[in-house]
Amino acid sequence: MNTLQIAIADGMTITKRNALKIKRAPDLLGGVIILPIVFVLLFVYVFGSMIELPGLSYRDYLLPGIFVQTIVTSAQITGYTLTQDLQKGIFDRFRTLPMSPSAVLTGQTVSDLVMNATTIATMALVGLVVGWRINSAPHEAVLGFLLLLLFAYAFSWVTATVALALRTPESFNNIATVVSLPLVFTSNAFVDSARLPGPLKVVAEWNPVSTFVQAARELFGNTSPSMLVPDAWPLQHAVLASLLWSLLLLVVFVPLATRLYKRAVSR
Repeated sequence: MNTLQIAIADGMTITKRNALKIKRAPDLLGGVIILPIVFVLLFVYVFGSMIELPGLSYRDYLLPGIFVQTIVTSAQITGYTLTQDLQKGIFDRFRTLPMSPSAVLTGQTVSDLVMNATTIATMALVGLVVGWRINSAPHEAVLGFLLLLLFAYAFSWVTATVALALRTPESFNNIATVVSLPLVFTSNAFVDSARLPGPLKVVAEWNPVSTFVQAARELFGNTSPSMLVPDAWPLQHAVLASLLWSLLLLVVFVPLATRLYKRAVSR
């Protein structure tokens, strides 16, 4: 086997190992599913009754935002499990094995991609139950789900980088919560960014979360001609901007996470 084949095989082994960890600790998966379900029920049946959108059901408006929120939340498992392995000395054991150095991070992010696919599928079923509908062509809907998975994979490298820099589960959880909540709530995930006050409106329009949410709404057909899209370039070209954001995150954080991992295992 050549070097690439060995790296792929080792990466698949780590992916299987991490998938088994989730199977044996279902609270990890349950945590990232239960919270978005609570948000769906809360916003649809409590706050949603007070939010009026021209020509669009609030259920259709909400679910793309919930998809992106679920990705941001579940990506934190990448960082949490990495800090746990680092703290328990698992990385030191991996270093003694004849395995590719890239296998740990690629296996971790791929296993999280599988988990994200599961959570997105679950949230889609929950959305259908409460009245969300896909109003676009089948190929556009498929592209919408693929774009969400691309964002999930790219964002998992961000959380991996942060985790390897902080090195402890407690520090990572604190930072992840402080960053993820404002990132989601200062966006268009739950309310139209046009209704936000001046400076907050600008922040929401250029927030990458808003870009992915808008792209998902367009690809799932959850938009209305009566709702004007803000003039901000990322929202005017949401699908393209989402692809560019994903590419940028991968280009920046894959080598950065790899460098931090090598530094962690060399100590």
